[in-house]
Amino acid sequence: MLVRRRRVGALFAISVLVAMPLAVGGTAGAQDRKTLRAGVTQDLDSLNPFITITRVGTDLTRLNYEYLTTYDPKDYHPVPGLAESWETSADKLTWTFKIRSGAKWSDGQPITAKDPAFTLNTMMTNDTAATANGNFVQGWESVTATDEHTLVIKTKEPRSTMLALDIPIVPEHVWSKVTDFKAEPPLPLVGSGPFIVQDYKASQFIKLKANKDYWRGAAKIDALDFVYYKNVDAEVQALKKGEIDLMSRLVPAQYDALKSDPNIKLNTGAGRRLNEILINPGATSSDNKPIGDGNPALKDKTLRQAIALSIDSKTLVDKVWGGYAVEAAGYIPPGFSEFHLPEKRKFDPATANKMLDEAGYTKGADGIRNDKQGKPLKLRLLGHAGTNLDEQGSKFITSWLKDIGIAVEPQLVSDQKVNDATTAATFDLSFSGWSANPDPDYVLSLQTCAARPNADGKGATPDSFLCDPEYDALYNQQLAEVDRAKRVETVKKMQQVMADRAANVIIGYDNPLEAYRADRWAPFQTQPAGGGVIMNQQGYWGYYSATPGKSTEDTSAPQQQDSASNTGLVLGVVGGSVVVVVAGVLLFTRLRRRGTADERE
Repeated sequence: MLVRRRRVGALFAISVLVAMPLAVGGTAGAQDRKTLRAGVTQDLDSLNPFITITRVGTDLTRLNYEYLTTYDPKDYHPVPGLAESWETSADKLTWTFKIRSGAKWSDGQPITAKDPAFTLNTMMTNDTAATANGNFVQGWESVTATDEHTLVIKTKEPRSTMLALDIPIVPEHVWSKVTDFKAEPPLPLVGSGPFIVQDYKASQFIKLKANKDYWRGAAKIDALDFVYYKNVDAEVQALKKGEIDLMSRLVPAQYDALKSDPNIKLNTGAGRRLNEILINPGATSSDNKPIGDGNPALKDKTLRQAIALSIDSKTLVDKVWGGYAVEAAGYIPPGFSEFHLPEKRKFDPATANKMLDEAGYTKGADGIRNDKQGKPLKLRLLGHAGTNLDEQGSKFITSWLKDIGIAVEPQLVSDQKVNDATTAATFDLSFSGWSANPDPDYVLSLQTCAARPNADGKGATPDSFLCDPEYDALYNQQLAEVDRAKRVETVKKMQQVMADRAANVIIGYDNPLEAYRADRWAPFQTQPAGGGVIMNQQGYWGYYSATPGKSTEDTSAPQQQDSASNTGLVLGVVGGSVVVVVAGVLLFTRLRRRGTADERE
């Protein structure tokens, strides 16, 4: 599942803050030490795995539902999930996944091939069920459970994403009874992952229990709680007091201030999140009808390109992110260097002014330009209240656009209002962002014509409302390309087209700034192993590796599972390699390659 919008930040009205303080230091009782409490400031959009698109929702989905394959914690290569092995036909049109024997749902029912068959067929036939991850099943011909442990997927043409299907597999015996795929599922959820959601109260808490029947072996902790805070300042105070154990998304000043606290360890790594300013290009629905209320002047590509030239990523990196970020370049973040387009985006207000002069956007006495209809160019800039980037960055952007003759009115609102507005196209400019996956297909799909919603703003999740024939042709080309080098080349061309169309402006890639109570917890498994993150991973390894006990190691060191706590042996074939999982430790033995596409070492 895409790590989805990934629009960040929040200001939540919290009438009651539910947090159970722990004893500070190493004296916490054994019961408390078996619950990991993580702070969050982003509200949850939905517990429904078919429609959730937020960072928190994606984290919960990965914890609660196993996927067919997942990403190795060390280097992101595909490893077994519910599928213990797989193979593909010579023409790359038929994929056969062997579903592991003995795995159970949290209610005790066996997991069979019928569960992924139901999940995937539902996404292929129900527009709502395809909301979050429908791009993965496009171009498929059929999905069949040929027996209890064999899943066969046939595609109409080769697909480069078949080992990167970020789709939560749901239990057929529960979801086959659902008639409204927009509805919230009852609690507790029925899942197959390392933790199962038990309880939830909006803007207060989410409570999960360790799945004792998890096929990799039970986690070392009994429970995982996500506790909501009004803002990051409140979250940091809770961490210092010992009311939570782990948090992410610190602002640079907070991160630097915590360096002197002996009870807290810090962690940062290469960002896999892209931050952007959306520019409404004249949004249309999936049936090509105009929707939203974007300023019609923004339909002009020249105006959008001038806006892009007027935004200085380096200043945002230095002044807003405090140096904990990378300057803007291509759409794919530098954390995934193979697909990243490294040329830095230009900051050139002089050229921007010249372009607008030549295009006929004349300035009035107040220095504000007029559009082609003679109306002053005044744009709304939507942002997330309580988010450092949006609050501080909006001041810079307002000033930069004023320098080229465009008036900007920042409007900082709740996460939900930003999500609603950017999905319904009721904006001119907006802060946005996505956490990309190791495979770039998902975020690339957000810019296609197919990503546009229907006239009611439902049925899909667009990013910039870009609908461009050249981009779509390149998207389909990369999706069908099984030659890795050729696919990389195509993906880079797509990023160049996107930059030229200027429906979004990449403004930088922030490094996640994390902190945890080192007096209570051993180092967590980061992803990737060197310079990776603990929270919001492409998987569940950070939470699954949680080990009570005082930290004595560098937080960047890989955290191995304890064989006394996590038991079980898993044998699978990944791209021609035997993968053995013993007590959560992945061991790889080279065998002769099988016919799998997109193999990674």
